[in-house]
Amino acid sequence: MDIRVEGVSYAYGTRQVLSGLTWHVRPGITGLLGPNGAGKTTLLSLLVTMNRVRTGSVLVGEHDLSSPAGRQGARQVIGYLPERFSLVAAMRVRDTVAYAAWLNGVPYAECLPAARRALDRVGLAERERSRARALSGGMRQRLGIAAVLAHDPAVVIMDEPTVGLDPSQRLQLREMIHEVSRDRTVVLSTHLVEDVAHLCDEVAIIDDGQMQFSGSADKLTAMIDDAPSDSARGSKLERAYDHFLRHGWPEG
Repeated sequence: MDIRVEGVSYAYGTRQVLSGLTWHVRPGITGLLGPNGAGKTTLLSLLVTMNRVRTGSVLVGEHDLSSPAGRQGARQVIGYLPERFSLVAAMRVRDTVAYAAWLNGVPYAECLPAARRALDRVGLAERERSRARALSGGMRQRLGIAAVLAHDPAVVIMDEPTVGLDPSQRLQLREMIHEVSRDRTVVLSTHLVEDVAHLCDEVAIIDDGQMQFSGSADKLTAMIDDAPSDSARGSKLERAYDHFLRHGWPEG
């Protein structure tokens, strides 16, 4: 399912956050990068219908987020994992996911089977009777993703899903996100460029409220291969991203 953002602007009072932003997201995993204050959070809030589109248009599939009916329809096909989410510590893993399924419109009788399918997909089936408080940090993130998947959304939007995890947990979560993306459109907003390098089919860079780049990681790195590097202490993609933010596109 495609996401199409056309000419979207958004302001908080007199502070302009997005300015005529246009973006096309296709199935697979797209990494969303940008410095603090670039507008990423506001853009995500529009995509997941937390904020209303005021100027421009956003389509999630055929759902136009400018209208109440469009936003309601989009909520049925979107799963959202925020950077910070709360779990009821005493609730069992299985019940946590079943409740998320019910909240997202799954009929009550189907919630438990839906929860078990989601838990199996993220590798938590054996912990379904555990309390949420008994899970490690990596397992809590996987539980959050299971809750996102419980109503089988076509679009999954994740905000910093690997933040705070140790290297082993991050690798495991990357594998799981890659598996989830096989039949979905996934937007991965992150500051961890290496997550984008290892996971994403496409890269988007937002800065000053506008989409400054959208394309493959290879395209981004190739366009500045001949440019002088500001640092040798990073991967090729990290250096390309840093150079892009500092200098923009090289001339020619």
